[in-house]
Amino acid sequence: RFIQLLPPQTQPETKPEPETETILSISWFRKLLDVYLCCESEFKAVLIIGRDASCFSKPPLDRVLPEHLDRTVKALDICNAVTHGIEMIRHWLRLAQIAVDALEQRPIVDGHVRRAKRALNALLMEMVGEDKEPNAPVGKLAERMWSISRRGGSAVFPPPTTVNHTRKISVSRSLSSSFSKSWSASKQLQAMSTNLVAPRGGDPTGLSLPVYLMSSVLVFVMWTLVTAVPSQERVGPGTNFQLPRHLVWNNPMIALQEKIAEDWKKKEKRGAAGLLAEVQVMGKVAQNLVEFADGFEFPVGVEKVDEVAAQVTELSDICRELEVGLGPLQLQVRELFHRMVRSRAEVLDVMDIVGKINTNVPY
Repeated sequence: RFIQLLPPQTQPETKPEPETETILSISWFRKLLDVYLCCESEFKAVLIIGRDASCFSKPPLDRVLPEHLDRTVKALDICNAVTHGIEMIRHWLRLAQIAVDALEQRPIVDGHVRRAKRALNALLMEMVGEDKEPNAPVGKLAERMWSISRRGGSAVFPPPTTVNHTRKISVSRSLSSSFSKSWSASKQLQAMSTNLVAPRGGDPTGLSLPVYLMSSVLVFVMWTLVTAVPSQERVGPGTNFQLPRHLVWNNPMIALQEKIAEDWKKKEKRGAAGLLAEVQVMGKVAQNLVEFADGFEFPVGVEKVDEVAAQVTELSDICRELEVGLGPLQLQVRELFHRMVRSRAEVLDVMDIVGKINTNVPY
């Protein structure tokens, strides 16, 4: 399944590849989450359906399975952070739309340019992380919006705190728990990859390898989301977690990881807005339009008007893609969140049965 997510290889002598999603675009992420949900369903079927509950008390499964469940709890926190990051992008989208509305006016006059410039400067300031307040996109920047004649503030999804590691998590647990300033997505990823080691032979249950596989997929998906979606800490996802190359099924994930890490190295010196493809284009076009606004003089020549119109059209197209794509992506993250909660609860129910079997009940 992960092979389908790899970018097509450029081979001029072969037939052209069918159109595929740009890596780290919204449509690409929706495919990635679909892949994870399919893997998760198959994993649960292998782990639970028709399985003797006593298997869960045998080594090494009695160790690796609780570790996987602990990674799931940390992944829930990352889902919260991603939800908040999508709200950040929605705020940036509104700022970009203000600039588009202003620069689509004809003729382009000084008032339109000033209005667009204020919106774009606010957008770029947020994207490069100059505003250090954790809730700036829906707080501080919302206060700036009055000067741009737009309503400010959106529904605030505060950053996540570390989840209380109780054995069971209610399915109704909020997808938008409150932020802690010390919370770090990169630290969560580091904790998730701790002890993520390929199992050796001698597993009587044959289940430790599927558990390792699912943990690897989980960590990879969370790592990719953290890389692409902006978060409060404004840093990258840290060093890559290591996937063993001798396991053939790891190769597509390794190839994707290397490609994404290479892209991050190119972008990390230019702010920390994340690598989401649409956001990268938005930032590039916004910078070009700010440069136009800085040198604006009325009247504008025909050639310059055409050049600006092309940039505005590109920004408008990106705004449309974000407006259409962010909602379904956020719903998919929510589905991922609740699926992990339910699956974790089902596994814990089986483990409870094992605990009762192994407990001597006095009569």
